[in-house]
Parts: sequence; C-alpha cells; structure tokens
Amino acid sequence: MEQQDDGHPPTEAPVISAAPELVGDSALAQLLRDFADAVVICDATGAIVFWNDAATTLFGWPAGEVIGRSLDVIIPERQRDRHWRGYERVMESGHTDYGDRLLEVPALHRDGRRLSIAFTVSLLTTPGQTAPNGIAAVIRDDTERWQERRDLRARLAALAAASDGGA
Repeated sequence: MEQQDDGHPPTEAPVISAAPELVGDSALAQLLRDFADAVVICDATGAIVFWNDAATTLFGWPAGEVIGRSLDVIIPERQRDRHWRGYERVMESGHTDYGDRLLEVPALHRDGRRLSIAFTVSLLTTPGQTAPNGIAAVIRDDTERWQERRDLRARLAALAAASDGGA
C-alpha cells in the first residue's frame, strides 16, 4: 500500500480485516446474542425473528415465547396504530427517518409494567434488493432517566409558577 508523506496509509484506502474470524457470520451472531443491550430483529411483517438474552431481561419474555409473534407484545396499545403505519411505510419506501437517531418511546414489560426505552434501528436488506426485508433494533431501558427528566421538568414548572406568583 502506498504511504502518504506523513507515513500513514492514504485515507481512501479500503479497510480490510486482518482477522476475519472476528467479524465472520458466526462471530457476529454471537456478538448479537451476547450484547448487554437488547437486540430485536423483525421481518418485513413485524414478526420477531431474533431476540437476545438482554431482550428477555428487559421485556420479561423468553425468546421461545416471542419468536414468530408480532411486536405488539412490547408496544403499548395506544401506540400500536401509529407504530404499524410507520413500520409499513418504511417497509414500502425502504427509508426511515430514524436510522441515525436515538428513539425514545414507551414499551411494555411482560408483567404489564410500562417502560421507557431508547433504541436505534437499522434496515435489513438482501444484497441487490432495495426494499428492506426487516428491521434490527438495539434497545436499552431508559425508564429511570425518563423519570428523572420528568421530575426535573415538574420541579422547574413549580419554580416558574412560584416566581410568577411573587412578581
């Protein structure tokens, strides 16, 4: 490989893994299974096709009970219509506005508790096709941080109301 004047390889050079065993299919599958964050993968219809142990910890459902089921098991009923309209639009268009943003939404635990989750999504496509055939999400529990922000907003509103009353 050609060197730049500063002794470093050119920046446009392709990155080639020196250790393909670390990024091969089986290694990547193991990584997804072992992530500390929940990883949930759904097909184009919204059926769950992958659910790691962290997803079981977060949502309370073992993989064997959710594989093949709809995401409705974790989506609160009030959000389902909006979710599915967006999901179908993404599957038809092949585009999501959320590919580079952290999403924060309510979710459901198996026992009925409401959670606040934060997650990123990636569209899954088959090489040579433009339409996605699924979506992968990396998810974490954001309930505590969401509650802290809610409490802080309430305190700020109370302070603002108190200062308006003393004016």
